[in-house]
Amino acid sequence: MSVRRRAYEILEKARAGDRQSRTFDIFIMSLIFLNVVALILETVPSLGRPWATFFHGFELLSVLVFTVEYLLRLWSCVTEPRFRRPVWGRLRFAITPLAVIDLLAILPFYLPFLGLDLRFIRSIRLFRIFRVMKLGRYVRSLQLIWRVIREKRAELVMTGAIALLLLVLSSSLMYFIEHDQQPEQFTSIPATMWWAVATLTTVGYGDVYPVTPLGRLLGAITAIIGIGMFALPTAIIGSGFAKALQKPYTPLRTCPHCGKPLDAS
Repeated sequence: MSVRRRAYEILEKARAGDRQSRTFDIFIMSLIFLNVVALILETVPSLGRPWATFFHGFELLSVLVFTVEYLLRLWSCVTEPRFRRPVWGRLRFAITPLAVIDLLAILPFYLPFLGLDLRFIRSIRLFRIFRVMKLGRYVRSLQLIWRVIREKRAELVMTGAIALLLLVLSSSLMYFIEHDQQPEQFTSIPATMWWAVATLTTVGYGDVYPVTPLGRLLGAITAIIGIGMFALPTAIIGSGFAKALQKPYTPLRTCPHCGKPLDAS
């Protein structure tokens, strides 16, 4: 077995009996968990300032490990049949969802060297939280969530389109009903969408609310519809989970030539 092929097997999720790959998986998952903890604690003034040197050093070490991991994945991915071409195969690998997450996990560290605006850098550093998404490669439950969403994507898109239609319709009607009475609150249809979102999701912040009888009637109807509307995605995903959990777990098979999923049958 070539060194490149063995490196690819170690970097990927461990197979049964592969202790080296399993040890690497545990190490990466532990490092991801510690990174999330460090990111949270760094925002606490009583901890972030006195331990700034420690957090910075840990960040350097983590970025070094994640960078080496990402480069090794690019180097070894050509041993997989669907990525076998040296250039095009690596490009195909680089745009896969998990590879994009790996890149986002290290990208904020290198952006300051490109001479970008410091205010933009401070905001983009929040992308370090993407490191927690790297767990999706190793945790089966996260893979199950993605599989259910992918299988139910048509139904979820449909409910999302209906929710968007209700949002536009309710905000438009409320604007024409309440604008004359509250011109400073319902200034435009886009501004009224804030009220529609808060009402449809049944959050009801109370900062913007109708005062006319017709407006209150529309608000009540919108709130009632929102309860049922936003329960639909929950029911769709819940049924998908129930169906997926009833089936025995089998790893997703892919075609060795095109990389497309194969039918389990």
